[in-house]
Formats: sequence, structure tokens, C-alpha cells
Amino acid sequence: MNTSSEALIGADAKNGPAAIDPLQFRRVLSHLPTGVTVVTAHGESGPIGMAANSVTSVSLEPPLILICPAKSSSTWPKIQQAGSFCVNIMARHHESVTRQFAARDADRFVGVGYTNRPTGPALSDAVAWIECVQENEYDAGDHTIVVARVVAMEAATGGDPLVFFRGSYGSFSVPSAD
Repeated sequence: MNTSSEALIGADAKNGPAAIDPLQFRRVLSHLPTGVTVVTAHGESGPIGMAANSVTSVSLEPPLILICPAKSSSTWPKIQQAGSFCVNIMARHHESVTRQFAARDADRFVGVGYTNRPTGPALSDAVAWIECVQENEYDAGDHTIVVARVVAMEAATGGDPLVFFRGSYGSFSVPSAD
């Protein structure tokens, strides 16, 4: 393994685990591309939503995913209260929409097209939609791991996903079969 560009940080067999610097942790993990999503729900006073990139498949049988909202989120408690949510997998052209859903104290749905689904708003032109019912929550440091059962899903035909990598937005296109 080539370690010349990154310092190894971790356990020292003699002295135990080394302290991990949070900024270094974030910088190194930024090398892992992540999909960009917006998690939406039906709130008491209208639609609610938040940007999220900590979303992953957990199980095929039963169909489960997880999301990891920050404990500092003011939106997650409202989505949690709804009991169900829709994960909108964002398309390449959704960078500004994603930033809108990441902003604090903003009306995140202004100018954003959507259709209502049983679990939450499905944002227009998303790459896919995953409708979920919350099952379990687990404490995980400064985040909460939420495991949810998938109750419905749909994928658009075509369209490239929005991806977050090294602190920037980008996309991924499937190479042509030529």
C-alpha cells in the first residue's frame, strides 16, 4: 500500500489507539465519493426536507436502508416525528437545489417542483425516489443512525446522479457501450 501521500493514523500496538484529528478525518474521508440526496417528509405545517449524503443500503431482505442525520440538525426531529420519509437521489443538475436544502432557516421548497407521495415529497427530476418507514435508531457520536424499511421506490430512466467528492459537487456518467 502506498502511504507516501497520507500519514498513517491509528493504533499503536504499545500505546493503544491514537487520537484522530477531526479535520484530518474529514479530509481523508472526503476521498470517498458519496451520492447526494434530499430526505423529505410531510410535516405538521407543510413539506420538510434536508440534504443528506450519509445514505446506504443495509439489507435486501427485508429491504432496509440507513441515513445518518447530525444530532445538531433542526430538521431531523421534524422528519423523525413524521415517522416516514422519501429519499430523493439528486440528479447532476440539482446542485443549487441541494444547497437550498442544506441551508439553515430557509424555506427549502421555494421554487422546487415536487409531487406528494405517501411518505414525503418526491422532488422533480430526481434520479430515483426511495420511500421509507423508520424502524430503529442508534446513537453514533455526533450523528444518529436511522434504519428504515423501504416501502416503495422508483427510478427515472436516464439522468446522471449528483456526487460529492473532496468538498465539491460533480457527477458520474456510465460509459457508453461503444
